[in-house]
Amino acid sequence: MLHRTTETDNRIAGPVDIGSAQGEVSGVKESQLAALLTPILTQHGLELDALESVPAGKRRLLRVTVDGDGPDGHGPSLDDISEATRAISTALDDTDAVGDAAYTLEVSSRGTGRPLTEPKHWRRNQDRLVKITPNVGEPVTGRITASDDDGATLSVLVDPKKQTTEDQRWAYADIAKAMVQVELNRKNEEGNL
Repeated sequence: MLHRTTETDNRIAGPVDIGSAQGEVSGVKESQLAALLTPILTQHGLELDALESVPAGKRRLLRVTVDGDGPDGHGPSLDDISEATRAISTALDDTDAVGDAAYTLEVSSRGTGRPLTEPKHWRRNQDRLVKITPNVGEPVTGRITASDDDGATLSVLVDPKKQTTEDQRWAYADIAKAMVQVELNRKNEEGNL
């Protein structure tokens, strides 16, 4: 996960998730804060994925999680996030959207710890190893080789001794949970899941 943290003299209060419809941030509706941040992120080729505020000592921590295609189609770069962080900080300082108490702003990418929940997440993680927990059956681990609006194709290791794989097509509707698996030493592109 890429992130940049900056401190400022403003503050927001209360945990908020961008997915909830009724969230408030220090008396400001979540939708108003999202409306402020969304055009800024769009200018930087990013989109708002989640928004959260938590206590952090005498301050509040405002976490803004972003996503986007990035220069290589696999998510935002550290430079993308850094530029967006500066723009968000300036916008928050120039408005009263978060009140006047101290807060710390943290802007980060989705990272590998968040589940794949939308077709764009699958597309951005193509060629990565993913563990699927299906609605019915045993978990499956494979490399994403293709994806579209309806599902994804995984290259699944079926014989570890022979290093043989088979392609399996999974409809998103059949997947209860999907998580990218961190690979610390992927040896090569040929024959390795």
